[in-house]
Amino acid sequence: MSVKERHGIIVTGASSGIGRAVALLAAERGYAVLAVARRADRLAELASEIGERAPFATLACDVTSADAPARIAAAARSALGRIDILFHNAGAARAGHLLEQSDAALRDQWELHLAAPLRITRSLLPDLRATHGAIAMMGSGLAVMPVPGFGAYCAAKAAVRAACTQLRRELRVDGIAVSYCDPGVVATEFSSVSGTAAPKGMRRADPRQVARRLLDGIEQRRPRIDANRLQPLLLGIARAFPRLADAAIARMVDRTSGVEPTATPMTTAAPMTTPGADTAPPHEDARTPEGDLVTTLAPLARRMERAKLGLPFIASLLQPGATIDLNEAAMRWAGMPNKNERALLGELFAALTEAGYLERIDPQRVRVLRGAEPLERNGDEK
Repeated sequence: MSVKERHGIIVTGASSGIGRAVALLAAERGYAVLAVARRADRLAELASEIGERAPFATLACDVTSADAPARIAAAARSALGRIDILFHNAGAARAGHLLEQSDAALRDQWELHLAAPLRITRSLLPDLRATHGAIAMMGSGLAVMPVPGFGAYCAAKAAVRAACTQLRRELRVDGIAVSYCDPGVVATEFSSVSGTAAPKGMRRADPRQVARRLLDGIEQRRPRIDANRLQPLLLGIARAFPRLADAAIARMVDRTSGVEPTATPMTTAAPMTTPGADTAPPHEDARTPEGDLVTTLAPLARRMERAKLGLPFIASLLQPGATIDLNEAAMRWAGMPNKNERALLGELFAALTEAGYLERIDPQRVRVLRGAEPLERNGDEK
């Protein structure tokens, strides 16, 4: 069978977890596959595993980048021949309480889970109209039953849920199916990357089993696909009895080592900018007042003190031109960081981004734009 005759599928976030499992399963079922993810090395491993079983192409791409829609559309049209399924799976969460997250953290969640998928879908709409194809977006039970400590992630997923309903009704006339996917709790890298944790004792599903249920549902053009068959019942009870749900969530959070609440108030954040708007980078000769690093991190000072995260360590990371990976920085600081430590470091990076010390490359990596000012030593800093 030629590439043109095969049904084509695009899978974002294909380097690990559910996305990887869906890409593998689609190849087994004879699809021509375009796997999209940030990590080129992981994509190469996936391509090697699939081998000659099916036409398989990869694209190393951050879906939130301005050129992502055009790059994905061009790669898909070249590699697949036809586009039948667009599966928006890329996603990540940042731990933290909603009102304590920075504007940058809020924007990241909105961009990654909703704005970027909509832009990519827009670029591929003519192809999906031609095949009467299907669009699937990854949701979450937290869209219906938010849990403290997941910050903007819950709100972003609720927006995804609403967008799927809206798209399904708007695109019906074009013969395009739209599916909202709820995977349940799955054994993936999600928790370790986000700095969050599922309640102790909760069973985590195998990504391969989840992938089968999701791909089956997409092929059947179902509007809602629940990989965990029990979860819709639990969420229905939560919607019907909100006070009972609040009490259950409170008990669950009390039993687990959830994200630590903090009394540290957030200062007034910088105004939000329109994604994609032209913004001038800091001038290479720009200078900042002495002590600016201290001022920038003042809203997090109490939490940094409790976590024994000193300014000298942060200053040591700020080497202009260097790339910092959040996970690597967390391990350098804490050895085996827990979710609270990861969350704190993530918020700290967001504050430094807002202040112009860093620029975000993707949800996990930043580039250093300028170094720290000289610090006055304090005997308690480590």
